Amino acid sequence: MGVSDAAVGRDAAAHVAVRVPRAGPGDRAGDVRSSLAGERFDCADDIAVLDGERIVGLLPIERLLAAPAGAQVGCIMNPEPPVVAPGHDQEAVAWEMVRRGESSVAVEDGAGRFVGLVPPHRMIEVLLAEHDEDLARLAGYLSRAGQARQAAEEPLLRRLWHRLPWLAIGLAGAMLSAVFVGAFEADLEENVLLAIFIPAVVYMADAVGTQTEAVLIRRMAAGVDLRVVVLREAGTGAVLGLLLAAVFLPFAWLVWGDGQVAIAVALALFAACAMATVVAMALPWLLSRSGRDPAFGSGPLATVVQDLLSILTYFLVASVVVS
Repeated sequence: MGVSDAAVGRDAAAHVAVRVPRAGPGDRAGDVRSSLAGERFDCADDIAVLDGERIVGLLPIERLLAAPAGAQVGCIMNPEPPVVAPGHDQEAVAWEMVRRGESSVAVEDGAGRFVGLVPPHRMIEVLLAEHDEDLARLAGYLSRAGQARQAAEEPLLRRLWHRLPWLAIGLAGAMLSAVFVGAFEADLEENVLLAIFIPAVVYMADAVGTQTEAVLIRRMAAGVDLRVVVLREAGTGAVLGLLLAAVFLPFAWLVWGDGQVAIAVALALFAACAMATVVAMALPWLLSRSGRDPAFGSGPLATVVQDLLSILTYFLVASVVVS
């Protein structure tokens, strides 16, 4: 079973090994060793010590091999083995194994009958899968650990295949933004000061959008209801735009002495930041709904859309405000 498969079965039943060595507490170590020869097991790290159908202990194979032939199993076993039910969460099973210092965990059914052992190699897979999934959630990229590992380990050509189309869209957007700026060439010739503030408006809108995008993708990866965050982020974008505009207005007015340009830049900042928040929320959601990884697509696509909207908004506001 691969690492990605380990994350599919979410409980102990998905990882239990039924064919394991078994012995009784009154059996002799030498007899148990002899009984293991020629047998095939799913896992032989531990011997399940049973009293009837109930498990009463675990005997590590290394302890069995080191014991005198006449030693009773009940004297050399661990009399308090970790036991879980088949429906026990797989991550909790793994941590129980680690906490108890055991290499296996026994599984009992609802009637207390022994089902099998969860072996160590299965729990290593579970811990690794859970670790990958937790990192993916914290990073806000993917909701499934298998996808996270695939994205991290895929070869060069596949990486290019996943990324180049989005970057090509970004390049097309950059060309389109040049066309937008060229369309307002007359305004720029009339007031060169307008050109100075284009990077400021575009950058601040991108920065606000990037923050919103990171928050949204992390919530999507964590499985949080997006309705909880949409209205708050939309309001946050508008307030941030208002604050940035309020700070930038007096600065631009005092330094360059052109009140109309300063007002145009402030209004454009407010509008661009508010729109950037909406774009940053809409694109990851649409990509996720279409089955695509928002980590690859939303960044380049959101950037180009935000840049185009910011430039267009800036010049439209400037054409109205600046006479």
